[in-house]
Amino acid sequence: MRRPTADTEAGPVQGILCRDRTVTVFRGIPYAAPPVGDLRWRPPQPPLRWEGVRQADLFGPMCPQAPSEAAATGVDVPMSEDCLSLNIWTGAPSREERRPVLVWIYGGGFREGTGAQPRYDGENLARQGLVVVTFNYRLGAFGFLAAPELSEESGHGSSGNYGLLDCVAVLRWVRDNIEHFGGDPGRVTIAGQSAGAGLVNFLAMSPLAKGLFHRAIAQSHARYARDPELRYLSTSYRLPADAESAGDRYMREHGARTIRDLRTLDWHKLIDGHHPVDTSVDTCGTAAPPLLRPVLDGWVIPAGYDETYTKGLQNDVDYLTGNNLDESGAVPETLVAALRAGRRAIRPGSPPVHVTLEQHRAAAKRKFGPLADEFLRLYPAATDDEAARASSMAARDNSRLSTYLWGEGWTRHSSGSLHTYFWTHRTQAKGRGLRGASHGSEIDYVFGNPEGGTASWADEDHEIARTLSAYWINFMASGDPNGAGLPRWPAFSPDAGTVMEIGAQFRPIPVSDPARTDFWIRFFSTQRAW
Repeated sequence: MRRPTADTEAGPVQGILCRDRTVTVFRGIPYAAPPVGDLRWRPPQPPLRWEGVRQADLFGPMCPQAPSEAAATGVDVPMSEDCLSLNIWTGAPSREERRPVLVWIYGGGFREGTGAQPRYDGENLARQGLVVVTFNYRLGAFGFLAAPELSEESGHGSSGNYGLLDCVAVLRWVRDNIEHFGGDPGRVTIAGQSAGAGLVNFLAMSPLAKGLFHRAIAQSHARYARDPELRYLSTSYRLPADAESAGDRYMREHGARTIRDLRTLDWHKLIDGHHPVDTSVDTCGTAAPPLLRPVLDGWVIPAGYDETYTKGLQNDVDYLTGNNLDESGAVPETLVAALRAGRRAIRPGSPPVHVTLEQHRAAAKRKFGPLADEFLRLYPAATDDEAARASSMAARDNSRLSTYLWGEGWTRHSSGSLHTYFWTHRTQAKGRGLRGASHGSEIDYVFGNPEGGTASWADEDHEIARTLSAYWINFMASGDPNGAGLPRWPAFSPDAGTVMEIGAQFRPIPVSDPARTDFWIRFFSTQRAW
């Protein structure tokens, strides 16, 4: 059978058939020129043209990241600074098909990840009518280093958002090329989880991405502008002066006096496995964001969350977003003993976990100050086990209510649809006998790619995956997740006080009870808006 080919602006590519012979995958297509030499720490440039038909049968190299992080991905691809490539799965029989397009943005704290990760394999979704795109964006210092000299040479007074600019370049590439793969450039959805969700949020705020996508899915961390957790999760940004000061220190630490000096260094010398946290940010607790992350630069990201939503500056797109039962500091009871026994270091962007009475009370005093006693009455505990449960309950209330208040702000000036969720299905942790609706666990059910394959799933898992992927596919096609045979998912309403539970059950549930809702709103009102 002849392998399928497709045209791109830089030349034709030839893909390979998937296990399902109705689906073709094109791997490792360059969407930008190699960001090497003088192009290091510059916006991505158009891809270089090639002669003849390019074989798109292998994933491109992953972007530079610490070897330990790369090994954790479980992906057998090389690492190189020449890494700006994308992958496409399509089942469209011709370019006239015009199928909805999913552009998936991986997570990893802005320091790790690859579009070649098996969890993001798009074959199953392509079989169901989508065109799926995954890609690599620059990470760590390569993607998020800011410095005065870089800002001066940019022409925009901006630096530090190269990884985000890579995302914009991919969306431009999709607009100009995806019809050759049977995709509809008028129905593009960006979606991501964790740092990928953070980038979705930033793209929704960026005028550079205006008109390049029509729907957005942020899996975790759409947070209210006055929620302190926004400051350290994947939604955290830096101010230019802080980012440039950190960049100056980075240059000195690497023996460079100028950006030119830094550009001459071999890329291996710029990945050291150290992931510094930004301790200058007040998060009302021990958590801290990664030092290298996006910058509120006035160009790519012109304004913070509060100003953007108050003035209606965001891109007017359909939105779907939510949180998970066992994330943001909430943990299943089966994991509590192990957490007590271990020593937890502060990891960039990771939430604090409180599993003892002492931790619960100390965290309350630090975070809530004069409201701490009221918090402890609403989330009472007299033993370590009670404290672990109370702390998790508070974390879940915090995340649900924060996203609810975010939704109020988002919809004030948006005409697009909004649907919010709370993922509650506790899946088996491989090899550990634990179950949890942990950070990122819903990805396997959207893409249908659990570790070890779907044979490891029970009937319940298969049914949940069918429902979840159907919701996502319907949303990408029309902006509405609902469809025949699916439990009804109401659109977000500021007056409803509910969120859609998905996973263990599929139904609207209260965001929180009235007393706790009132407490969190009063607490948020004491915080500076971001």
